[in-house]
Amino acid sequence: MKKILLVALPVTFALLLVSSLALAASTNATLTIKATMNAQAKLTLSSNTVSFADADPDTTPSLSATEGEIKVTTKVRTGSASTATLTILAAGDLASNSDNIAISNVTWSANGDGFVPGTMNKTTAQNVGSWKGSGSRGGTLTFSMANSWSYATGSYSVTSTFTLTAP
Repeated sequence: MKKILLVALPVTFALLLVSSLALAASTNATLTIKATMNAQAKLTLSSNTVSFADADPDTTPSLSATEGEIKVTTKVRTGSASTATLTILAAGDLASNSDNIAISNVTWSANGDGFVPGTMNKTTAQNVGSWKGSGSRGGTLTFSMANSWSYATGSYSVTSTFTLTAP
């Protein structure tokens, strides 16, 4: 009897295992994953100041910014068919007390995909660059100023605003 019991015990266990597997069931459920991406824009400049040192207008008709190239990095999230734009607008002419130098005497050259050269303006924002779709773009701007004997002595300044738009 003991021998039969030892042989029958593994067979009984196997039958129980097979019968419990036959009773197993399964089901499915779905999971919806959603994400909302809004338009975003981020602008970084390597310098927030452009300065021009005085020089003799006869030997230096164009002054270069002492900062050299200004590195510009734009990051935008927008529609794939939308165009992001970077513009600059001066708040007025260069001013020193009651004396002025027309802001149109300041220009920039540009390097980098989508960046363009231009001339400063105090009434209409000037295009600095444009790009289609989302992404990060980098370039450089080098500012210059026409030098003239007609400028009155003084320390001149004006604030200018870059605007990066991601529609």
